[in-house]
Amino acid sequence: MKRRTFIALASSTLCFPSAFGQSYPTGPVKIIVGFSPGGGTDVIARMIAQKLSLLWNVPVVVENKDGASGTLAGRIVAKLPPDGLTLLMVNFSSHCGAPVLNPNVGYNVKQDFTPIALVGISPCVLVCREDAKIKTFDNVVKLCKSQPGNISFGSVGVGSIQHLTLEMFNLRAKVETLHIPYKGSGPLMADLVGGQIAYSWENMASVAPYVKQGKLIALAQASDKRYKQFIDVPTTIELGHPGFEAATWYGLMGPPKMSPLLVQKINDDVNKVMALPEVLTMLDGLSAAGGGGSPKKFADFIDDELVRWEKVVREAKITV
Repeated sequence: MKRRTFIALASSTLCFPSAFGQSYPTGPVKIIVGFSPGGGTDVIARMIAQKLSLLWNVPVVVENKDGASGTLAGRIVAKLPPDGLTLLMVNFSSHCGAPVLNPNVGYNVKQDFTPIALVGISPCVLVCREDAKIKTFDNVVKLCKSQPGNISFGSVGVGSIQHLTLEMFNLRAKVETLHIPYKGSGPLMADLVGGQIAYSWENMASVAPYVKQGKLIALAQASDKRYKQFIDVPTTIELGHPGFEAATWYGLMGPPKMSPLLVQKINDDVNKVMALPEVLTMLDGLSAAGGGGSPKKFADFIDDELVRWEKVVREAKITV
């Protein structure tokens, strides 16, 4: 997927006298992150917050409310007033993975939030040890078919993007595999490099350092286009599996029923921030391309993701 640079359509001083009586923001803005400090979602939120603070000339702070795959933060923001003073940095886990697996997460993704901007998309990559005997996508499929239920694939837990991508792989390739859940990417990567597990459909940002160091090799990227960090790695589409796309993604949302004028104002300014060289560099480092664009683009993207993964969960008969 190619990065797009979007030019803001309105200045940061745009006013809405009929709706607000004065310029937005009227005071400090908070961006809530449903995950611990230091992770990809938190890093992105802090960079966006810093740049928006300079643009708006008001404090924009990040507050971490981690728990329950990000759904704790989602439940908080879903009940707040739609004034734009508290926003939510979401990702695949909080606004796709968890909801499609458990309808009782405490909110409805399409009804209880206002999509503002898609920030980035980071596809999953099939990886294995550099010295593995089977090192092509097609041969991995053959290996899995020859040993049903015995070839191990790691993930960071049931319902994670790694797990759901594996289930999509099983469905598309018509194979059975052995799913090994871990409590985080750190221990998963350690066991993959150490040979305790054979493969993983891991997030591109997580595997990039290991591939660069020669500890792992990438066999396929679950994307419709090659990302520049893995330009020599074929996509699942090229390998004969149309529609096989899987990625972690990040985006900014607000409480429900926000004014369209306010949403467009924030979207314009987020697009300005995302066009800054230092922000582009940060997103490149996280292999998170394809962000920017209108609120409708983000809303349509989420709709597509929910349909895609609800189908996988249903067909694979995944339960929590």
